[in-house]
Amino acid sequence: MKMLLSRIEKLICGWNERPLDEDDFYRLCSEHDVTVVESPLQTSGFYFSMRRKHFIAVNSELRGPQRLFVMFHEFAHFYLHAPNSGAGARFHGVGRKTRQEAEADLFAVCAIMPRSMIEMNTAGVLSEEFGLPGELIAERVSILRTYGI
Repeated sequence: MKMLLSRIEKLICGWNERPLDEDDFYRLCSEHDVTVVESPLQTSGFYFSMRRKHFIAVNSELRGPQRLFVMFHEFAHFYLHAPNSGAGARFHGVGRKTRQEAEADLFAVCAIMPRSMIEMNTAGVLSEEFGLPGELIAERVSILRTYGI
């Protein structure tokens, strides 16, 4: 976990300090030369690399917190799990939950719900005022309890 966190801290983007938004996502992608493609997809999103170029595809039909979660989840695959060479792909919500999927989920949920947001609000407030889905709130609370982040 310490290696993961030290890698994320190098981003200097406000991760787990303030809620990150779409502007933050697009800025990070631009800074890291990741091309974002939005279109209707059969899945929520996926990351892939080809010929040493990196791409994130996002389902254009997604909205709100779910959209942000998928965006940051896929960015985490690029940033934490990108292959050094050759082609590769990671699909959100497809297949079993691997360590890499858990890490991408952790990155995404902490990006959109920083620690202070969880500590200062009840689940009801997070759901009603911020429009956050209950399953994301539960996952974020679990991360706080388990890892203290």
